[in-house]
This record gives sequence, C-alpha cells and structure tokens, in this order.
Amino acid sequence: MTILVTGAAGFIGFHLCQALLRRGETVVGIDNLNSYYDPALKQGRLERLLPQGNFEFVRLDLADREGMADLFARVRPGRVVHLAAQAGVRYSLENPMAYVDSNLVGFATVLEGCRHQGVEHLVYGSSSSVYGANTKMPFAVGDRVDHPVSLYAAWRRFRQRSICKT
Repeated sequence: MTILVTGAAGFIGFHLCQALLRRGETVVGIDNLNSYYDPALKQGRLERLLPQGNFEFVRLDLADREGMADLFARVRPGRVVHLAAQAGVRYSLENPMAYVDSNLVGFATVLEGCRHQGVEHLVYGSSSSVYGANTKMPFAVGDRVDHPVSLYAAWRRFRQRSICKT
C-alpha cells in the first residue's frame, strides 16, 4: 500500500517520511517547495529521501485541482497524511488569499482525492494556533477553540472540524 504525505519537504513531513520508509512503506511525498521557509533546506531534506527506492517526490501545489486529481488517480494511495499548509500566523493577516488557495482549496483537493480514490484513512496535522485566545496551559484536546486570533487559526479549526465530523 502507498502512503501519500503532503508537505513532505517540511520538518514534520520529512521526519514522518523517514519513519515510514524505515518501516518499509512505499511513500509518495508532495510539496510545492514555496519560499516561506528556505527552499534550500527543503531540498536538502528531499535529497536524503530521494535515494530510497520506495520514495517518490512530486512537486505539486495542493490548489492545482487537475494535478492533484491526476496524482491521486495515478498513485491510488491507501492512506494519506496531510501536513501541507501555508504557514505563518502573521503572514495570514498580510496575504489571506495565499491561505485560501493553499489551505482551503488545497485541503478540498486532498479530501476530493481521498473520496474519489477510496482512501482507507486520512490523518492531518493541526496546530496549537486553533486554541487562539485560550489562556489555559497546557492546551488539551477538549479545550475551547472558538476564539481564533488569525485567519490561520480559524482555517486550522475549520479543517479540524471538517475531518472530525466525517
């Protein structure tokens, strides 16, 4: 079975891919390699994954509806781990459309790919930003998340609720 990991060149995505590959899994990693974080750092991570025979990297933007549909149809993953997102709380206030494209449209393309290809299991990474103005520390899963302080936090909460109800 193939596992699709979005955000594979990010810190968490890279380490997840490494762990899955050590377990002997077949992994397809996707990332758009945007410049929010240093692309050379992302490329360096990919160079450590690419030599492994059971890893394939695809440079793809999640908002590319046709590209994502084609990828899901070609790869037919059994499981998907969705970690990709446009990062940066402050950046979400400065450039909200980057968030709409990457995080909302992109998340929808992942959900549609899973739906059309009969993906067995979808896991996604959220963020502590969903706790927004919550002052209780440390955060807990049952804490209130209805006071987002940015578009980034509101989107992460929206995404979390969308998955949990399906």
